[in-house]
Amino acid sequence: MHQDLWNYAAIESELAGFDACFFCLGVSSAGMKEPDYTRVTYGIVMAAAETLSRIDPRMTFVYVSGAGTDSSEQGRIMWARVKGRTENALLRLPFRRAYMFRPGAIQPLHGIRSRTTAYRLLYALTKPLLPLLRWAFPNQILTTGQIGRAMLRVSRDGAPNRILESKDINAICGS
Repeated sequence: MHQDLWNYAAIESELAGFDACFFCLGVSSAGMKEPDYTRVTYGIVMAAAETLSRIDPRMTFVYVSGAGTDSSEQGRIMWARVKGRTENALLRLPFRRAYMFRPGAIQPLHGIRSRTTAYRLLYALTKPLLPLLRWAFPNQILTTGQIGRAMLRVSRDGAPNRILESKDINAICGS
């Protein structure tokens, strides 16, 4: 089903020859029904991943998921089930390596702004407290820079686990 919705056939030649894919696209589940959220969170991801794994299974695929993702796919929280289903499907694909990044709170840097109004408000309200919060909870709050460095490192060097929580991402990026 997902291949029909997002067909990458027209650009396959442009997708060849890469060492890694960093799949960071996502939406907030707020106000979304499960079929709509699944189309974006599972459908787009899997169409791209299936295409890439067929073109070059030697590639490393890094998927930005989220803290609280439900690998059992059975929990009560809709977004966590859908993310869990997506992660499980990605881990079954024949990539050389695949990693699921599960960051919790992410501090945007360098002018990055969330498209979600609630997140923008939360960032504005907590910005003065972030240094204290990062000191108190060093493995819970990551920056966009830390996540990027960790993604580059696992694509080059690998990691001991395929599912990486905030503390793992923090350790990998060397912060």
